[in-house]
Amino acid sequence: MPFGDAPIDGALAAELADECPVLREDALAHAREHSLEVQLPFLQRLRPDFRFVPVVLATDRYGAIEELGLAVARAVKKQRDPVLVIASTDMNHYESDAITRAKDERAISKILALDPRGLYDTVRFEGITMCGYAATVAMLVAERELGAEEAALIQYATSADAGGDRDRVVGYAGVTVR
Repeated sequence: MPFGDAPIDGALAAELADECPVLREDALAHAREHSLEVQLPFLQRLRPDFRFVPVVLATDRYGAIEELGLAVARAVKKQRDPVLVIASTDMNHYESDAITRAKDERAISKILALDPRGLYDTVRFEGITMCGYAATVAMLVAERELGAEEAALIQYATSADAGGDRDRVVGYAGVTVR
């Protein structure tokens, strides 16, 4: 990584595996996943001594996603040090700017309402092409279980806002959950 190695938190990874037996180590699952490449340099810059546990989801079944979110909450509760739970995703893909903004608003409203099932249903039934919706649903389940009471939209934009084509855009949102 640009700022050196980013070590795995082995103890937290083991705790999470104990809490969610369907998880397994799978290097291939991470081979084409690029969200870590985006997140890790920022985390390293903010806190050079951080450790992390990457989780990539390969399911779209709500029950399994919810099970993971509950397991994350149980594992986090057992930690002495604070744990930051991050879900990384882009939003809707390759539709017009207007359609993408409308679809993303529907998904973002569910995130801001801390509504994991609502987000899951909205993405699946309204054709929103949000790559990491399962991770976002799991994060919302975990954060609610950990006592989160609010979410805030930090910023929303589409690729068109950077001077791109308005006919085929990708949406992006930054949200905090507390």
